Amino acid sequence: MISKTNLALAFSCVGHSYSHLFVPIFFILVPLALEQNLGLSHGETVTLIVAGSMAFGFAAPVAGWLADRWSTIGMMAVFYAGTGSAMIMVGLSESTLMISFWLAVTGMFAAIYHPVGIAWIVKVTERTGTALGINGIFGGIGPAAAAAMTGTLVALVDWRAAYIVPGVVVLLTGVVFVFCIFKGWIVEDKTDRKPPPAPVSKRDTIRVYIVLAVTATCAGTIYQATNPALPKAFAIDFGAGDGGVATVSALIGFIYVMSGLMQVIGGHLADIFPPRRIYLLAFLFQVPMLALAGMVGGGVLVGVAVVMVSLSASCLPAENILIARYTPVHRRGLVFGMKFVLGLGFSSIGIFLEGRLFDATGNFQAMFFVLATLAGVGTLAIMLLPSERRYPVAQPAE
Repeated sequence: MISKTNLALAFSCVGHSYSHLFVPIFFILVPLALEQNLGLSHGETVTLIVAGSMAFGFAAPVAGWLADRWSTIGMMAVFYAGTGSAMIMVGLSESTLMISFWLAVTGMFAAIYHPVGIAWIVKVTERTGTALGINGIFGGIGPAAAAAMTGTLVALVDWRAAYIVPGVVVLLTGVVFVFCIFKGWIVEDKTDRKPPPAPVSKRDTIRVYIVLAVTATCAGTIYQATNPALPKAFAIDFGAGDGGVATVSALIGFIYVMSGLMQVIGGHLADIFPPRRIYLLAFLFQVPMLALAGMVGGGVLVGVAVVMVSLSASCLPAENILIARYTPVHRRGLVFGMKFVLGLGFSSIGIFLEGRLFDATGNFQAMFFVLATLAGVGTLAIMLLPSERRYPVAQPAE
């Protein structure tokens, strides 16, 4: 019989994959089907998901607060049911307005996962970095599966099936999750399995929060801009015809799988070395890779994109460990939610940035230069975190 800890980790990991389905599905559909079907430019088409992307971030604090006040596993059940149902409605939409509306609803429900699911993992595991890294693999599996599935469903059915089929799967998973709750196989945990160290000063806590607010915004903007840019760049280089659909889907899937694997490595390293060091190096090495991405194409761009996206993903376990270390248990849902307001909400400006710069220039050189600058800003901000020798005793002050 699987342990309650492993069962919780399994549902959290699967939920992480599901939370990252609706955005990559859309961005892959943009060059492969939606631009032609809707008769819109690239920039106009990508703006249809801006409300959903913003909801994905801005709804997170409310979800985290409800989990802190009510129930973590209850909010996870709402996540499965709401996300699955809303994705089905995207596929059934008949106008651009309704597509945008149901993408926003999907984003609102999908927003539940990050503040609730990540706080759940921190609470029920002992090797936190490794567990977060494993969870990160599934964050990469979601987009990778979306890429492979989207290309297949577009070729065999149409673009609507790319939302309806996974929506049904998410909904059925929610049914299984609720069944496990009623059977007592999944229960609510009120305290950390791994005892927290001693508190740190309020001054250090505020300092860490300010730095992480800057880095989360920079990282989020990079993520939001590269999500639509890479499928479009690959469609230009490898074609968007019948063969191109499979090629673009496969390449995007490969990149997301590699980024997920890098989260495991990053999480393991964050358990061994000070998280600040891992966080700093991941941001630092992104600077040249982002700059290079704007100057190359074809197969070289694929290689650069793998490294670039992997570096971005590898720092996430360290970032989440820092947040958990400086946040009381009963406030983690809310604080993780605030992180995603910045990392997924305000940073949705990255989608506008990508669309407008491409429509204006016809390429992504200027966009990647801007993103490299943001990675540099994040690197400088991380240098202001408290020194590494203080981490072993760091835990949140009230």
